[in-house]
Amino acid sequence: MKRDLVPAQNTPPDTGPSDRGTGAAVPPPAPAEIRYEGRYAKNPLDEASFGQMCARLPRVLGQTARMAWATDKSAVLLLAACTVLTAVAAGLLLTYTRHAMRPILAAGPVAERLHQALPALLGIAIAAAAGRIASALSAYADGRITPRLTTEADSALVEAVCRVEAAARAEDGFADRQEAAEMGVVRGHVMVQDATRFAAAVARMVTASGVLLVLNPLMLPQLLLAVVPAAVGAILHARINYETHYANVGDRNVRQNMRGWVTSPKFTDEIRANGMVPYLGFWHRTISERIDRRTLAMAPRMLRVVLASSAIGGVFLTVTWAVLAYLAATGRIEPAIAATAVVAVQTTLAALSQLVINGAAMFHTALYLADMEAFLAFAAERAPKRGELALAGSVEEIRLDEAVYRYPGKDTPAVAGVSLTLRRGEILAVVGENGSGKSTLTRLLAGIFLADQGTVSWNGHDLTGLDPDRLWERSGLVPQNFAQWPLNVRDNVTLGQPLTFDDDLVRQALEAVGLREAIEELPHGLDTLLAREFWGGTELSGGQWQRLACARALYRQPELLILDEPTSQMDARGEHAILEQIKSIAGGRITIVVTHQLINTQIADKIIVMTRGRIAEQGTYDQLASGGGLFAELLALSTDR
Repeated sequence: MKRDLVPAQNTPPDTGPSDRGTGAAVPPPAPAEIRYEGRYAKNPLDEASFGQMCARLPRVLGQTARMAWATDKSAVLLLAACTVLTAVAAGLLLTYTRHAMRPILAAGPVAERLHQALPALLGIAIAAAAGRIASALSAYADGRITPRLTTEADSALVEAVCRVEAAARAEDGFADRQEAAEMGVVRGHVMVQDATRFAAAVARMVTASGVLLVLNPLMLPQLLLAVVPAAVGAILHARINYETHYANVGDRNVRQNMRGWVTSPKFTDEIRANGMVPYLGFWHRTISERIDRRTLAMAPRMLRVVLASSAIGGVFLTVTWAVLAYLAATGRIEPAIAATAVVAVQTTLAALSQLVINGAAMFHTALYLADMEAFLAFAAERAPKRGELALAGSVEEIRLDEAVYRYPGKDTPAVAGVSLTLRRGEILAVVGENGSGKSTLTRLLAGIFLADQGTVSWNGHDLTGLDPDRLWERSGLVPQNFAQWPLNVRDNVTLGQPLTFDDDLVRQALEAVGLREAIEELPHGLDTLLAREFWGGTELSGGQWQRLACARALYRQPELLILDEPTSQMDARGEHAILEQIKSIAGGRITIVVTHQLINTQIADKIIVMTRGRIAEQGTYDQLASGGGLFAELLALSTDR
């Protein structure tokens, strides 16, 4: 999604730090305005007329019914029965009201009239109770369907994102598609509820209108004239609400993200030691006030819509009541029928309100559900289309032949025609300046990316023909930006893939990276939650987290081990321990180490120097250190401190 940063026009208050030279206050800059543009940032109700919404609602109801049916058939049948019961109860309520009004409004002793009306009054009570029971059962059925339906949609989305080809995530519009799909999951939790309420409102309105038509055909046109302004007003009101939402979505999302950063314990030290507290408070208040201004600016429009629709609807409703009074006063309808008509009109108006509100909500939800379905279809298309072959035997050789990889939307390839052969038992060091293609090369070797040109093969088999899941069972990766999972120590090491029923291998991996003693000192050892922000959790230092990331890779015992800057946050002792461990286990696997610490490349059997996506030099440490090339230059710069 395109985000335009627009400099703020207003001058922020004088809350900035003092100029150290003159003592003058320099105000902090106000937060930039972020305008979201693109297909998924448009108000979906802007171009939707009332007729279009009505025409689309049957399809939305059908879609909702199909999704709910796939989740819980018995609950859907219960919802359908409750809708029928709601309609029957509404009809009986009006019918018994008519029967009750005749004796109540007739002449004679009160006790006698009440006695005559008692059966109808009991019928009213039973009909009202049936309506309430139908409502309660609908809520129960919705409670059975919605959690599972939402979980299913959310799980499908998470799995689709996890399985999509890594290259697809760099395509323009991927983030837009995913964001719209996420909104589909969020809105999906009210989908069944809105559909149920909409169907119940239709049932009540149709029943009440039918009863009113039977009582006196002249009343129905009057009623329609009274309710149409209310319907139009509700649609306009919904549009203004959504317009406000989309005007604020950029600032609101940024505020939410920044708020998470500001309140996270991970950044407390940096915020306080750098004196950022006043600015962050000013920033949060400024962006919040900007959101409030937009919201308040819409209030007059909402008021005008409500007043106009209420006034027009009130005029027609007054005419309706006047006609009803005239018919009753002139004897054209019985008083009992007039009283029943009053109840019918009120029932129809209440049902109409629910009809419009839930109809608009369903229409809006349907747009996001369509986006979610489109994203899932897109993700399915971009899931790895590779073979199903499982590699037999050990990984003895990985080979690149003129491999080229270009990120989507980029003209210059990140890896440009690289040929390389790696064999079991070798350690390869990959070095080069930032942006030279080192990390991209390792992703090609691991099959995370597929080459645009040339081939990448394991044991002579092109990666495009191998089952990716079976392939990745044989690899282990420690990336530069590794995850600090909010899991316990054990699960952070095993990544949910334990190799044994006991913890021996976990402890061995922690011992290998010099972390076992520190873990044993934690409150609950391997069961300690590594997330300080959660109750009972704790936190590791940056170097300890990096050791833990290395322990993950070692625990997997992979045949291809890739370590991308594995010791950048470690002390000398930790770095030495990791390098020694890498050397000691290298015989059983292919090991690749990406590093800027060129002195560490001495453990490698071969070193390649990358520049602009190509291999500029390759050889042993001694050959390259004395070769007078790029490696020697970088090595000299690293020691000239």
